Amino acid sequence: MTHFSKNLPRALVLAVFAVLAGISAQAVAQTAWPSRPITYVAAFPAGSNTDTLGRIIAQKLSESLKVPVLVDNKAGATGMVGSAYVAKAPADGYTILGASIASHAISPNLQSNVQYDAVKSFEPITIIGMNANVLVVPVNSPYKSVADIIAAAKASPGTLAYASSGIGTTQHLSGELFQKIAGLKMIHVPYARSPALQDVISGQVPMMFEGPTVFSHIQSGSVRALAVTSSKRLASLPNVPTMIESGVPGYEVQAWQAVYAPAGTPKPVVNRLYTEIAAILKQPDTLSRLEKMGVQPSGITPEAFATFQKSEVEKWGQLIKSAGIKAE
Repeated sequence: MTHFSKNLPRALVLAVFAVLAGISAQAVAQTAWPSRPITYVAAFPAGSNTDTLGRIIAQKLSESLKVPVLVDNKAGATGMVGSAYVAKAPADGYTILGASIASHAISPNLQSNVQYDAVKSFEPITIIGMNANVLVVPVNSPYKSVADIIAAAKASPGTLAYASSGIGTTQHLSGELFQKIAGLKMIHVPYARSPALQDVISGQVPMMFEGPTVFSHIQSGSVRALAVTSSKRLASLPNVPTMIESGVPGYEVQAWQAVYAPAGTPKPVVNRLYTEIAAILKQPDTLSRLEKMGVQPSGITPEAFATFQKSEVEKWGQLIKSAGIKAE
């Protein structure tokens, strides 16, 4: 033994060496990461934004990390199935999660059977990107602006309707936030299977907040865009004002797609994943693909993401509670 150990009890010396050995082993393990394939669990179905973005990130991570990164779709319950799976996975950096605002800010406030803590069960890595909704009306609608809608809704409370693809979606909550800030009472018409947008185009429903899938319909002239739900105008729709510009102060709704690891994943691994994904999000071909999807790239740090997510959980929790929204 070394000189210092001769003056210490043997049990204490052994304990010290055990701790040092553990730290050394951990350091070696972290240095060697990754040494085998990584599973990227997409918590939504094939073809969804979560899946598509996951495959873009996974392919490029495979190249930069020099190990296969395999996308595994575990869809169901608005992203809760895949999220619960990753929450219980080993925290070793070999299982990561592609999730969204639905699974990590809305559902935890709306559903009673969530099998994970949206904040405590995960290590946030980064937000891949965000997309705003667009308030649209039929092309022959009498409403030419958000002000027109506010005036009509206040003139006849509880009669003006808006469509969405379901209860608890960002489309639905966009309408609820609109009502709350503007002091309106409107009728929500949720669609479960048939596309709500078609009924808006045909004039059966007066309006809806819709995501990037509506862009082509705006460009073709089958619907009229009145406002976007982001705090700034979209580069793809430069002539469409924001809801804030349209007289709804403090209004912002943006769906987001993000990457997480299980809680307890070593910080060096989280930081490496963040660094690699942030670099991927700056590559020209990645930017081009995201632009076509209507997704604005993010790449914020894990720390900034953690703060943002907590604010989102609180924001949507308050709205869901105040509006009395119940799960389907």
